[in-house]
Amino acid sequence: MEKPKIYIIDVTNRDGVQTSRICLSKLQKTMINMYLNNMGVFQSEFGFPVTLHETNYLNANLELVKRGALSSIRLGGWIRATREDVRTAFKLVPNIKHLNLSISTSDQMIIHKFKGKLDHKSVIKEMTEAVKEAIKSGAESIGVNAEDASRTRMDYLIEFARRAKEAGADRIRYCDTLGYDTPFTIYERIKVLVEAIGIPVEIHCHNDLGLVVANSIMGAKAANDSGCDAYINTCVNGMGERAGNADLVSVILAIRYGSGMQEYKLDDKIDLKTSWKICKYASYAFGVPIPINQPGIGANAFAHESGIHADGALKDRRNYELYDFEELGRGEPEIIETGRKITAGEYSGIKGFRNVYEKLEVVFRDDQEATQILELVRHANVHNQKPLVDDELSFIAKYPEIARKIFTMTP
Repeated sequence: MEKPKIYIIDVTNRDGVQTSRICLSKLQKTMINMYLNNMGVFQSEFGFPVTLHETNYLNANLELVKRGALSSIRLGGWIRATREDVRTAFKLVPNIKHLNLSISTSDQMIIHKFKGKLDHKSVIKEMTEAVKEAIKSGAESIGVNAEDASRTRMDYLIEFARRAKEAGADRIRYCDTLGYDTPFTIYERIKVLVEAIGIPVEIHCHNDLGLVVANSIMGAKAANDSGCDAYINTCVNGMGERAGNADLVSVILAIRYGSGMQEYKLDDKIDLKTSWKICKYASYAFGVPIPINQPGIGANAFAHESGIHADGALKDRRNYELYDFEELGRGEPEIIETGRKITAGEYSGIKGFRNVYEKLEVVFRDDQEATQILELVRHANVHNQKPLVDDELSFIAKYPEIARKIFTMTP
């Protein structure tokens, strides 16, 4: 029997964009999906299928899947666990195949959030009806989210998970919605849950107490130790509501290099070499600097100043470095243009625009094609409200019709 594995479901484009006071454009969300695909991430929770301003973006990204541009990653949508949301999701995004259905399960939320609209029995009823509706509508995989699972009574959480599995759910998402768990409690709770139900578990943790990566790893260990696969929810650079979600790179590094983790199997598609690129891009897109002490990616992650440390690192990097900077895609100098620079923006002309694309080694068939791409690039700059990076310019030239859909929203 094959050992259970740990997979990554990145939720930057769903939970990350719910970070207060910041947002991503639909092009930026698309680029995050492209980078996650290149990184070998199992699934991206790419948005909200019942939210109208997401509709064109979601359908366009599913078209990228069909065309092979998103070749290995699965795209999953987040909706409430109601039949109405399921029906709306498939009406607006008919080709969606992967869904997570969410509903609160703790006494705190059932009593003080639902305020009598739902009780414990009707929460399970709503959820099971929604799962069955999703299967009937064509969903290929379904995760059921127990919001505030960490504060949910264990007997009720087990019953909720059992009913979800019986209805046809593939996974239960254990949500530590308030970052309430510790590594000790999340291990014990998920172990009890998996041993009782035998269902793969998503671990969705928040960082309110600074324990988000430790909790995510311990939750995954518990699921694997009990014989089931684990799916850790992450966000690039630890973005997310309040104090954030589990940082994508930190989680991968902890599984690969943490003491006692060598016997656990991380999804072998994961390629850490894309880490530097995706983290730098997300920082630029969100407008949030990377802390200098961020694991693996921060400016000081491989910096040594103290005499003893510098001497030790120069003699043998393993004296003061657990892993290699090259593994994260670091090591090459970043070149900053200090002379003349022609940029492509919302007011660009055709000659300057062609100069930008020549440097990217993109050749247009004729003036008509160049003019069409220029118009899209102008729209993209308005859409992003900041200069486009080279990968965005290349994406628009390669997939102009999909880019046009991404930029289009009809209020």
